[in-house]
Amino acid sequence: MADIPLIRNFDAGAAFAFRNGRPIRVEEFLGEVRRLADLLPDRRYVVNLCADRYQFAVGLCAALLRRQVNLLPPNATPDLLKRLSFEYPGLYCLSDGTVHPLEMFLYREPAEGGTATASVPCIPAEQIATIGFTSGSTGRPTPHPKSWGALAKSGLAELDRLGVGAHRNMSVLGTVPQQHMYGLEFTVLMVMQGGLAMHAGRPFFPSDICAELQALPRPRGLVTTPVHLRVLLAEAGELPGVDFLLCATAPLSPQLAIEAEARFAAPLHEIYGCTEAGQVAARRPAQDQEWRTLPGVSLHADEKGTWAKGGHVEKEVLLADVIELRGRDTFLLHGRTADLVNIAGKRTSLAHLNFHLNSIEGVRDGAFLMPEEDDGSVTRLTAFVVAPGLTSETIMAALRRRVDAAFLPRPLCFVGSLPRNETGKLPRIALDELVTRLAVKAG
Repeated sequence: MADIPLIRNFDAGAAFAFRNGRPIRVEEFLGEVRRLADLLPDRRYVVNLCADRYQFAVGLCAALLRRQVNLLPPNATPDLLKRLSFEYPGLYCLSDGTVHPLEMFLYREPAEGGTATASVPCIPAEQIATIGFTSGSTGRPTPHPKSWGALAKSGLAELDRLGVGAHRNMSVLGTVPQQHMYGLEFTVLMVMQGGLAMHAGRPFFPSDICAELQALPRPRGLVTTPVHLRVLLAEAGELPGVDFLLCATAPLSPQLAIEAEARFAAPLHEIYGCTEAGQVAARRPAQDQEWRTLPGVSLHADEKGTWAKGGHVEKEVLLADVIELRGRDTFLLHGRTADLVNIAGKRTSLAHLNFHLNSIEGVRDGAFLMPEEDDGSVTRLTAFVVAPGLTSETIMAALRRRVDAAFLPRPLCFVGSLPRNETGKLPRIALDELVTRLAVKAG
């Protein structure tokens, strides 16, 4: 297999990143990658936990030059990192400040006016670049290695299907962590392969997101999640214009997509994917319910479910979702296989119920939970909702117009916030802990 450039589509002197208000030229980035590669310890595996997105990218590329594999765990808890150290001998942590239980290599910034180079290194396409891990919400996190060839193809696929190539030198701000597959693909790989410029930070509060976006040159894009987007639309006043909007990690309602497109004055795209396969398909939810697979990716179904293969998906992957194929490259998504609910002979999915709950005007966030009885059956559903100013009666009345009465939540619990992780997902263990806390409080 051929070697693939570390980065491509950059003009000489172009900005690779914006960090602390300063543009970092592509030549500076390449020089910093080579400098760090010479300093890294001689090991096989590294956990790159740099919080700064630019320094994460430098670390990712430096490890590639040293033929080291970047591990991307779903979290950085001491227990998980310790377990990984047993499974991957010699594992060390690359960090830009936070102390971790593993042997740590601290990323130190170069002296002012550090080295620069215009030569772009090439990496063997078959070289294993990363090992991503599933969230572990249904058990132990499972590893999924990906070659540099697959990651580079993934970055290029985004440019084609989402029309990013039309926005040359676009700057990209992400509210998602770069250690997550979604964040890696769209705030790091898309930048590296598309000749774009990354924003090095990860602003959290709506005012900070707006200020950082406003400071970036046009064209500019925002990569975020539905939960972040919902808060941004609810709490921010006037929003800065952008040229590209992208969401993933949870279903996005058409209402939210339409509002986002109007407020940001830009089309909003949504990505469907998973750790095992990476990105699989895209759609524009303000206009279409159907998903369309990315270039080279095809789907087929059998008695086990729906499989994805081709393009940047190196090995055939069984998708953990209920998918209705509508054509050679189009489909409808009906929710996770594990989230199917059967009550009184009627079936639906938690994703379908969550969609309708979050579509109610005034609901800022909400989620259904499927508690299991001792015999494994489900007789009722619980729902948690963040909806200041709404009453239980108002929400229940709205749900009755949207879903079958068998799936109405009993009880409906009002909370100040839901225990979402960095990517906006709701781990099952976090919801179970919330149930326990509410039960203790009620008692």
